[in-house]
Amino acid sequence: ARAAAMLRIKALQDRVSEQAAALARQKAELDQWNASLESRVAEQLGEIERVSRLKRFLAPQIADALMAGPDAIARLGSHRADITVLFCDIRGFTTFSETSEPEDLMRFLQEYHAGIGEIIFAHQGTLERFTGDSVMVFFNDPVPCEDHCLRGVNLALDIRDRGQEIVSKWNRRGAELGLGIGVAAGYATLGRVGFDKRFDYAAIGTVTNLASRICGVAAGGQVLVSSRVASEVEGAIE
Repeated sequence: ARAAAMLRIKALQDRVSEQAAALARQKAELDQWNASLESRVAEQLGEIERVSRLKRFLAPQIADALMAGPDAIARLGSHRADITVLFCDIRGFTTFSETSEPEDLMRFLQEYHAGIGEIIFAHQGTLERFTGDSVMVFFNDPVPCEDHCLRGVNLALDIRDRGQEIVSKWNRRGAELGLGIGVAAGYATLGRVGFDKRFDYAAIGTVTNLASRICGVAAGGQVLVSSRVASEVEGAIE
């Protein structure tokens, strides 16, 4: 009986030892997994921060493509695409800039760019550039969208409404400002322009010239579109 009891005790001790060893292995694996998880989280946070910084200087679509890898970057090379282009600028801005203090001019531009910039990103337009009071946006590249004419016109209407709110505020202070917008659609050559130290992503072609010229004859508070855009959105936009 005593021998049998001793065997049972030994068996229990062996089992406890095995369980303790198993727990030690599991703890080591858990520690390793936690360390790996912390490293992965740190890498992902770093990636998010890098993308966030890029998006402060580039259109979100371009920043995403640059971070996606070589294949996505290759698609930013020179190519042709059917796009809708929107130009807008401020009527009376030259006079305003000549008669205003530089600090007031900068405050106005900051309000204007922030106000319409949020709208551009909400409509998922590709912001090519801010040039003083002028803005150029296009649709259907680098992210394709079938309804790019409709998106362009909807963006134009929202920019007109938001832009008028901003310029009206400054007009009450004595300025004489208005926002004119032109929209056109057609084929353009798109891709990276610049050199190895500084690249921009640009659209070049007659459609960009047309949109700019249409914008040039739009009165303050007016949206003008090309005949193709008008036919594309007929029935969807009043």
